[in-house]
Order: sequence, then structure tokens, then C-alpha cells
Amino acid sequence: MSTRVFLQHLSRYAYTRPVWLSPHLLRLKPAAHCPAPIEAYSLTVAPAEHSLHWQQDPFGNFVARVVFLEPMPELTVTVAMIATLGGSNPFDFLLEDYAQEFPFAYEGQLKKDLSPYLERVEQGPLLGQWLQKVDPSNQGTIDFLVGLNQRVHQEIAYSIRLEEGVQTEEETLQLSLGSCRDSAWLLVGIVRKLGLTARFVSGYWVQLDDEEKTGSSMRDSFALHAWAEVYLPGAGWLGLDPTSGLLAGADHLPLACSPIPSSAAPITGRSEQTGTTFTYQNILTRIL
Repeated sequence: MSTRVFLQHLSRYAYTRPVWLSPHLLRLKPAAHCPAPIEAYSLTVAPAEHSLHWQQDPFGNFVARVVFLEPMPELTVTVAMIATLGGSNPFDFLLEDYAQEFPFAYEGQLKKDLSPYLERVEQGPLLGQWLQKVDPSNQGTIDFLVGLNQRVHQEIAYSIRLEEGVQTEEETLQLSLGSCRDSAWLLVGIVRKLGLTARFVSGYWVQLDDEEKTGSSMRDSFALHAWAEVYLPGAGWLGLDPTSGLLAGADHLPLACSPIPSSAAPITGRSEQTGTTFTYQNILTRIL
């Protein structure tokens, strides 16, 4: 059963004095492969003294480039959209015959196309030790990936981490603790080490309480989130969410996907050095 929802996500940066801001990149529009139909969408930036131009980055993400025309006492970015959730089966695909079982090798041109998503950017002993417990024998590709995702979910405790950036794979394994973006980046590294392509995803995760009815609900919620996607011949990009231990479904709304987390950050930009107070608000309302 599908559910239409209104989502509003507000981010506010209040400065102790008016400051000049560098051009900002906003990756806050649902990606083309978003499984939930988006009926309406708007992005509002305040104050009004700025110019905004939409573009696509090298990975096909929708990016709003905002140039500020004068010093700003604060910056507010508001996303609003109507989306239809539900009715999407994450297993609705047919793998190519050669990719039915792991391990498999990507075919020639496809491997070249996917090369940025195969690159290993970190090395460390803890990941090697973690991989020693992975069963290398032939097995169904989907079952294998689901098992990896669930193992990360079980072994890495979830924490809300407000610091910028993403932990290294070694840090996350050493701590056995991380935010959604830390677990997602760890899973990307694991999958690449095993010879499959993977990318980092930032987006929204919507969680609906099944007992709620139409109208505003305190128990329904959504938030910025991060997960991983693996490219499988015949299926395309398959989302894996180590925070929940599940495949990404219609309640995962991807905003930006890239080989490394910094290229998928929802908001990037710089300001003059000053005190900054960051606040945010997420509002979800079910609609008819």
C-alpha cells in the first residue's frame, strides 16, 4: 500500500556577524533513480540576495550552485516535496547469468565504466582481519551481499555523530561504532575489497509508523541518512543500508551518489571565520 507524504527539511546556519560565503553546492534534490515518485519539489534559499543555478555533476547528481551577493547574517536552506512511498520491491530485478553467483568478474567495457567505484582509497590491517571471516565459496550474489550488510549492522553500533566528515574504515572497525555515513563508507570499502563496485549515497530515510493514519504524526519521521549501493549486472545499482541491516527500498530517497563521501555531501561551502550555530527541522505529514 502506498502513502503520499509531505516532507520539509530546513537547515539554518546563524552567524555571530554578517559574513561572506563562498559559492555553496546543494545536493538536496532526489536522484533520477529515486524509487519513490516525487510529485512536487522546491528548494528555497534565504536571504534572497543570491543567484541559484541547477547543474549536474560528473556522477549525474542534481546540484544547485548558489552564489551569494553580499554578507549574510544567516543562511537558511529549505527543501519541500511530496513523495509517494510504498509499492516498490527492492528485489524486482533479474541478474545477468554470469552475476548470479559470487564471486564473478565484470565484463570488459562495464568494468572500465565502473572503474571509479572499484578504486580502493584506504588500506589497513583491521579490514583484512574482518574479511578473513568472509566465506569465499561460491554462493548466490544477493544472499552474499545481504549477509555482508547484516554483519556490518550487527558488529557496528549506531551513534549520532555531529562532527563533519566520515571515519576511516579502520576507525569504524576499531571503535565498533559509527554514524550511518561511517557504516556506509565501511561497507563500500568491504565490497570494493571483494572485487565488486560500490558507491556512497546520501539521502533521506523516511520511517512511517504502520499504526498511524492520514494526518500529521509525531511517530512518523525522516532524516538525512547515508547508505551504500552496489552495481550488479542486470539489476543496476542496489542499495544496502547497514544502519538498518536491510536493502534500501522506497523509504530511502537518494539525493547524491559518488565514489567518495565528500562528493555526496548535502551542503558544501565555506564562510569567513566566525561563530556559527547550526539548527535543523524535519517535518513529515501524511496527505490524501
